[in-house]
Amino acid sequence: MGEGQCPSPFLWTEVADKSTHLNPSSSSSLNRTSKAIAPGVVIRYIRFPCCLITLDRVFSIPYRLVVRLLVAAALLGTGFAHGAESKGSYTFYVTPQLPPVVMHQAWSPLLKRLSEETGYTFRLDIPPSIPAFETLMRKGIPDFVFPNPYLVVVLHKTVGYIPLIRSNAMLLEGYLVVRKDSPLQSLKELKGKAVAFPAPNSFAASLYMRSLLAKEGIPIQPRYVGAHSNVYRQVVYGEVEAGGGVNYSFDREPQEIRDNLRILFKTPPTKPHPVSAHPRIPATVREAVTAALLRIATTPEGAVMMDKAQLPKPVRADYRQDYQSMEQLGLEKFFVYGED
Repeated sequence: MGEGQCPSPFLWTEVADKSTHLNPSSSSSLNRTSKAIAPGVVIRYIRFPCCLITLDRVFSIPYRLVVRLLVAAALLGTGFAHGAESKGSYTFYVTPQLPPVVMHQAWSPLLKRLSEETGYTFRLDIPPSIPAFETLMRKGIPDFVFPNPYLVVVLHKTVGYIPLIRSNAMLLEGYLVVRKDSPLQSLKELKGKAVAFPAPNSFAASLYMRSLLAKEGIPIQPRYVGAHSNVYRQVVYGEVEAGGGVNYSFDREPQEIRDNLRILFKTPPTKPHPVSAHPRIPATVREAVTAALLRIATTPEGAVMMDKAQLPKPVRADYRQDYQSMEQLGLEKFFVYGED
């Protein structure tokens, strides 16, 4: 979207061929940007006056919920309409740690509020996988981004994303979890075992964790399962002996999942994920976004929004002070560069 007045809210749908069975693995009859949510109905994206929500994964829900989505879109759209023209439009990419629906629920209200505070329009994008997210960052496509901290370090000398804010409520820790009833009591017992990770370059959950296991001389069979939530369920269901996650995602899992897991090991803590901006974004815009997010966090409603987006009690972030020390962790040989 370009600059100017943001379009009225609408839910763009289209009817698919009724003879086609729409499911997460079969959508060949649809445009690649369309997403099947129920038999015969496709949602491409939901647009509100403040932001454009794209659906980056195909998923199915009961057909009757389509009507509820349409009603919800209309109601939310009415609430979003503040009558002001957008001063500019920017993309905002978030690393897909959790299922896309959960991520949208966490970030959409915050970006709506951010738009109201700044007058800018933000398009929320949740890439279909962590490697896809990394590729987009490496190409410098996102304007604003919420990445794992080591990705900011890796791209510091190339793309140069600038950290703006981070949470000051808690540090980031990698968790190596096992089933609650697992007989495993030490890292050495993982030798030769299957261990699930979200993706090769998920910082504390995978990259840092694998480097520490390697330093201890513990070979494992890594399995990359796409998201933190998948890791925890692989462990609970007994598909793997252990799995890597982080405190932020673990704490947001349902109680029944956490109750069936036990933390076997924690990585040394580091500063958490920062909201960052591409250097092409004007300094005035970066400052407006930073100030607005900090201001939002001072209200009770805004504090809840920030917490859901994994940004409780935010403070200004600084690359040299918060993240430069990660350059000394020696993780380069464990970092996997995906295909463009």
